[in-house]
Amino acid sequence: MVAPLSDTPLSPLRTIAVIGLGTMGTGITEVLAKAGREVIGIDISEAQAARSLAALEASTARAVQRGRLTEQERTAVLARVRVSTDLRTASDADLVIEVAPESYEIKQQIFRELDGLVRPETILATGTNALSVTRLAADSARPERVLGLHFFNPAPAMKLVEVVSSVLTAPTAVTAVTNLALDLGKEPVAVGDRPGFVADGLLFGYLNQAAAMYEARYASREDIDAAMRLGCGLPMGPLALLDLIGVDTARTVLEAMYAESHDRLHAPAPILKQLSEAGLTGRKSGRGFYTYDAPDSATVVPDALTPLSGAGGAPGRTVSSVGVAGSGTMASGIAEVFAKAGYDVVLAARSEEKAQTAKARIGKSLSRSVDKGRLTAEAAAQILDRITPAGSYDAFADVDLALEAVAEDLEIKQQLFATLDKVCKPGAVLATTTSSLPVVACARATSRPQDVIGMHFFNPAPAMKLVEVVRTVLTAEDVHATVREVCGRIKKHAVDCGDRAGFIVNALLFPYLNNAIKMVQEHYASLDDIDAAMRLGGGYPMGPFELLDVVGLDVSLAIEKVLHREFRDPGLAPAPLLEHLVAAGCLGRKTGRGFREYARR
Repeated sequence: MVAPLSDTPLSPLRTIAVIGLGTMGTGITEVLAKAGREVIGIDISEAQAARSLAALEASTARAVQRGRLTEQERTAVLARVRVSTDLRTASDADLVIEVAPESYEIKQQIFRELDGLVRPETILATGTNALSVTRLAADSARPERVLGLHFFNPAPAMKLVEVVSSVLTAPTAVTAVTNLALDLGKEPVAVGDRPGFVADGLLFGYLNQAAAMYEARYASREDIDAAMRLGCGLPMGPLALLDLIGVDTARTVLEAMYAESHDRLHAPAPILKQLSEAGLTGRKSGRGFYTYDAPDSATVVPDALTPLSGAGGAPGRTVSSVGVAGSGTMASGIAEVFAKAGYDVVLAARSEEKAQTAKARIGKSLSRSVDKGRLTAEAAAQILDRITPAGSYDAFADVDLALEAVAEDLEIKQQLFATLDKVCKPGAVLATTTSSLPVVACARATSRPQDVIGMHFFNPAPAMKLVEVVRTVLTAEDVHATVREVCGRIKKHAVDCGDRAGFIVNALLFPYLNNAIKMVQEHYASLDDIDAAMRLGGGYPMGPFELLDVVGLDVSLAIEKVLHREFRDPGLAPAPLLEHLVAAGCLGRKTGRGFREYARR
C-alpha cells in the first residue's frame, strides 16, 4: 500500500521528466533546464525527440546572440537535457509532466505505465487544458499525487502557470509544484478542476463567439480581428488566435467545456467542425480562418476572402464641417479628433456654459500634448480655434456631418435626432455614437432614415484608433461611403458591422466579462487570480475585474442586459453578483468601490 503523500517527505523536484516533445513540451524542457533542473525529454518518435533537441540548441544559441545567456551557461543548459523514446527513463524523476495529445486514452495509458515505473513519492502532472484532471487521477494508482500543471505557449515567454487540483490531490503535492513554478520565474495560479480552468475557460468562450459571429457573416474576419485588437488592446484578434492555437484544438476544448456547462456559448460553432474535418486547422496546416504561405508559418497571404484595397463603391458626400452634440468626455474627445484633422467643428450642448466647459476640456488636452512635445503651441491654438461652442443645436444648420455623443438613453437620443432632423440641412449625414442601442431606432425618429448611421468611437477618442461603422437596413450606400472616408481622414480604423446589440467589440467583450464574474460568484477562483490569469496567460492589458471597475459596473450591467434581451441566450444573463453590486451603489472606480476598493480622490 502506498503511504499517503502527506506522510511522505517530498523531494525538491530536481529531476523532471517531460513526456511529449512537441512545441509545448520543448518549451517546458527549456524553462526547466534554464532553471537548473535535470530534464529527461521523452517522445515516442525518435525524429520528434531529435527535432526537440535541435530546437533547444537553436533557441539557446539565439539567447547567447541576444546576450541573455553566456556560452558557458548555454553549455550547462544543454548538458542538463537528455532525450529518449523509452518511458522507463522517467523512473528516477521527482516529477513527471505529460504534454501528450489531448486524449484520455493516450494520457491514461501513460499514467498507467508510469505507475509501475516511478518511485512512490513521484508527482505526476498533466499539461491538459481540456480534459478532467480528476478523471485522469482516478485512473491512477496514486491519485493523491496527480495534478494539473498548465503552461501557456510559448512556455519560455509566458509567465502564467495554472496549478490544478482535483478533489483527490494532496495539498503537499500542490505546494511542491507551486514552489517549482515560482523557482522557474513563473506566476502560479491555483485553480480547481474544470475544463479550460481560468484563462482558457474564459478565452475559449470568447473565441467561440467570434467564430460564430464570422460564420453568421456579421463582419469580415479582418474587421472582427481589428476590432478586438484596436478596441480592447489585445495582442491578436480572435480568429488569428484560433489559427495559432489550432482550430481542432479549440474545438476539443470547447466540446469538453460544453459537456460540463451545457452553456450554448461553449457549444462549438459549426464552422470549427467544418474547418477541422477539412484539415484546415490553422497555421499548422497552412490554412484555417486565414491562409498562410506554408504550414507552420505566421505569414498571412491573400486568398479569395481578402478584401480588395481601394475597392470601388458609391462616392461619398462632401464633409468639411462637423457638429458634435454633447458636453461630456466622449463629445469633447470626438470634437478634438475632428479639429485635429482640419475640420471646422461646432460643439453644441444644452447650454452655452456646458459647451464652453467642453471646449475648455479640449484646451487642457491639447496643452498636455504640447507639454509632451506632440504638438507645438501654435498648432494647438489653431486646433482650438476650429471649435465653435454653441448652446443650441440650431448651430448645426450648415454642418455636413452631425454626430451625437449624449447620454446612452434611447429616448434622449431619439429626441435629439428629431431635433437634428429639423435643424440640419438636406444631405447632412446624421450619426450616433451609441455602443449598445439600436441605430435604426434613432433613424426612425427622423424623416430621413437613409442619412443615419452609427459611428461608435472608443474612449478616450483621441487615443483609440477604432471606429465601428454601423449600417442599418435603411442606411444609404453613399452615407456609408462618406463615413468610411471621414474615418480615414481623422486617422481612425473603421470596421463595418450591422445594427445589432453590442456591434463587434461589446458583443464579444461583455460575455467574457460576465463569465469572469460567474467564476468568482461560484468561488472557483479569486479576483486577483483571474485578473492575473488573463493578463499573463491571455495577453490582456487589464484583467476582467480591473476593466469592469474602470468601465463602471452600472454601464457593464446595462450592456449585459441589452445583449441578453437581443440574443435571448440564457448564458448572456447578467451574473447576479454584478446586479447586487450595482444595487448596492458599488459602481467601480467612480464611486470608490466596485469589485475592489479605491482611495477616494
